[in-house]
Order: sequence, then C-alpha cells, then structure tokens
Amino acid sequence: MKKITIKDIATQAQVSISTVSFVINDKGEKMGISPAVIKKVQEVAEKLNYRPSMIATSLRTGKTRSIGLIVEDISNQFFADLARVIEDEAKSIDYRVFYCSTGGDNERSEELINSLLQANVDGFIITPTPNLEEKIDLLLKLKKPVVLVDRYFPGQRVSHVVMDNYEASNTATKFLINKGCKKIAVVNNTSEMVQMKLREDGYRDALKEEGIYDESLVLHLDYGSNEESKIANILSFFEKNKGIDAVLFLTNYMGLAGLQAFRKMKIRIPEDISVISFDDHDSFKLHTPTITVIAQPIEDIAVKSIQLLMSQMTDMEKFEVEKSLKKGRLIIRESV
Repeated sequence: MKKITIKDIATQAQVSISTVSFVINDKGEKMGISPAVIKKVQEVAEKLNYRPSMIATSLRTGKTRSIGLIVEDISNQFFADLARVIEDEAKSIDYRVFYCSTGGDNERSEELINSLLQANVDGFIITPTPNLEEKIDLLLKLKKPVVLVDRYFPGQRVSHVVMDNYEASNTATKFLINKGCKKIAVVNNTSEMVQMKLREDGYRDALKEEGIYDESLVLHLDYGSNEESKIANILSFFEKNKGIDAVLFLTNYMGLAGLQAFRKMKIRIPEDISVISFDDHDSFKLHTPTITVIAQPIEDIAVKSIQLLMSQMTDMEKFEVEKSLKKGRLIIRESV
C-alpha cells in the first residue's frame, strides 16, 4: 500500500503543500488559513487515512508519544499482567509502550535504559534490578520522567508505586497462625531488594508477636539460580527441617518451584503443610488443591504509575515526588 504524503492531501484538497503542512501541524489558524480550508484539509487527511511520520513529529515537538517499560521478566505472569494494563492505560492517552525484560541482570538493565534514551522515549516505568540506583539517578539528572513499580530504593527521591509488602506478608502469616500453624517457614531470595526485605519483615514480626519465630525456618534461595536449582534447594531444606506445618513463598516463581519440590517429596497440601504464595498465577488456580495467594493490586499499580508519569511529562518542573502504597489482597483457596 502506497504511503500517503502531504503532497497527496494537497492534490486532493486542491491547496498548496505548505497549507497542508500548516494545518496538520496545528498552525493553520495562526498562519491565517480560513476555517473552511482547515476543515477541508482535515477531512481529506482523514479520508486518506494519513498518519504523520513519528520521526518527523519527534523532530518537530521533541516528543515521541512513547513510554519505555522495563520489567524483570515479561514471561512472569505478574509482570505480563502489569504490562498489559499499563499498555491499555497508555493507549487511552495515545501513547505507545516499548517493552523490555532485564532478566534480573544489572548490565542488561543499563543497556536497555541507554537504548530507550537513544529512542527518545518520553518517560520510563521501571522495575529496577538491585544495582540500578545510579542509573536511575542519571535519568533524574537528565530530567527524564521516571516511575518505579514493584520495588524502589529507600532514600532515592523518585516516584514509585508498590504494594504494601510488609502489611501483606504480616496479614498472611497471621492468617496461618490463626489456622493453628506453629512451625511456619518462609522462602525468600538473596536479592536484598526492599520489597523482599519488607515481606520477610512482615512474616518475622507476626511470628515474634506470638513468640514462635524460628530463624532456622528461613530459606534464602540464590537470586540468579535456575528453576532446577531452586527446586533442589527447597527439597533439601524441607528434608532437613521436619515438622514444618506451613510455608510462605515470597514470589510466585519460588511458590511454583516449591509445589514441584513437594510433589517429589510426596508432601500433601494442606494435610501435611499449608501453603501461601505472593503473586497470583494461573497455575495456582489450576493446581489441586488450589493455592492461597497474596494478589498484587495490578490495575491500581498500573493506573497510578501512568498518572505519576504523565504528571512529570506534562510539567517536569512542578511535579512532586509521590511514593504510593497499594494494599494487596489475600485470596483464600484450598491450600490452607
């Protein structure tokens, strides 16, 4: 299909190319072009399905009407669902989204930020990797609109939208306690990211309130390990710690690894052990029994992140840093 140009519009509207250029760049009235001619050019442009060049528009306005979305793993259901809602919200304000996955790798994260800077995206929504603080500081120095989601760096003055991880974990642990569980384990990773620390803190404080906290029931899996390694480490941990009657997995991928380990060990859920995992997943709904989860408020996080980003893109000088906490939801199923 032939690409429609302003020359085609000018020919059909029977006006000059410069007149068309003024109209489609919203300068028709300023240049003294009559309302009737402006309307005629707009009608012809619409009839021909004219779409201005993004590069040309960017050169003229300095804007690309695009957002860079950097998440840890787009194949993870939480991030996939989050990306879908962010894309829908961006589309509603006529913005496009470029997706990128870091795989939890800091070098990859920096490369992606550099690439998106070269692409001149108008703003960034980022799930940061553990050592990305300096790169985000650079974006702030460059006065680039940026919002962090899911996690953040304490002390850094940047807007972020996250779930109240401490409250969610504390609530889930107290739910297990109220169900009569006394030897409650937790499975975390070694990333040391703030959201993971807060989840473990919520778990620990709930148990300390009851006087039943046991540090030996805390398992930290290597952040960069593959699924097979996670399954093996979980299996080894539970074989060494007999009598655990409940476990809280602090991410869905660790929860899924745990379910596979329990199957290998022939541990029955919930007869032998009660299970709760952070972040819902289709597999948790299909598992027999279905798995109780702490679901993140994905839509709330996505909508708020776009709102915070737009406030920066609209007026970078006047916006105020906002740190938004959203409440998670404990979805009770059959695993407790």
